[in-house]
Amino acid sequence: MNKKIYALGIGNNTPVFIDLALDCGYEIAGFYHYNDDKTGQEHYGYKVLGSFADLFRQKIHNMQFLLTMGDIATRRQLSEKLTDGGGVIPTLVHPTVVISRYADISANGVLINAHTHVQAITTIDEGVVVLSGVVINHNNHIDKFSFIADKALVGAYTHIGENVFFGQAATSISHKVKLIGNGAYVGAGSLLTKDVPENAVVCGQPARIVKYFEVTNL
Repeated sequence: MNKKIYALGIGNNTPVFIDLALDCGYEIAGFYHYNDDKTGQEHYGYKVLGSFADLFRQKIHNMQFLLTMGDIATRRQLSEKLTDGGGVIPTLVHPTVVISRYADISANGVLINAHTHVQAITTIDEGVVVLSGVVINHNNHIDKFSFIADKALVGAYTHIGENVFFGQAATSISHKVKLIGNGAYVGAGSLLTKDVPENAVVCGQPARIVKYFEVTNL
């Protein structure tokens, strides 16, 4: 099996995801960055081979990629472009993660970091990032390109929509929270006791809506 993988983007989250790839037995073949500023430099022990523009000028069919940026929208746009070009974004699950035999994890671009527990009858869709020490209870569904931060606890029977950010140590109570809508943002340490509407920003204990993100239809 080919274990060579190219890391995309250089930022604060980058070494976290490089650690994950290495712990999963992959070999980092080098970086591509969003612009030319870092081309030829070395970061975290690996050479920057070029920009994203340089990458997409070549054939990427069957090349494997690791997206290291934290921004959800950027991750999604880049993932879709890579997939359209025949690139592969493998799912990486740290060896210390516990996943129920009755859970369903997408093979496309899911990243699950150390000491996380995914319980039974849970589905995690493509592009989802789960950081360290997270507990995802049973009978949950996490939609595409959502981001679950460290030590979060997702209570049972919760449907998390697409492009959701679920902050550090935030908790949703089982049976109380059935839906966290697309594009919602759950602040760190929040305690969710009811559903969260689409594009809402919530925080506090109990969590309350503090604002909504503006959505522009292009």
